[in-house]
Amino acid sequence: MTEIKLKKGEPVDKALRRLKKKIDREGTLRTVRSHRHYEKPSEKRRRKEKAARFSAMLTARYADL
Repeated sequence: MTEIKLKKGEPVDKALRRLKKKIDREGTLRTVRSHRHYEKPSEKRRRKEKAARFSAMLTARYADL
């Protein structure tokens, strides 16, 4: 469970911003959203392959710069 400690005199909105950044860095929200519905292994593989192709395309495009 992700938690932060409030610093003395720190506004709540600033502490909330720190919490959101920490959750984003840890990938907690991404994990929760991915568990909302079942994804078949073939769909998972297809999604990962698509992301790898996109990444490879970007690498190839900007390799000459």
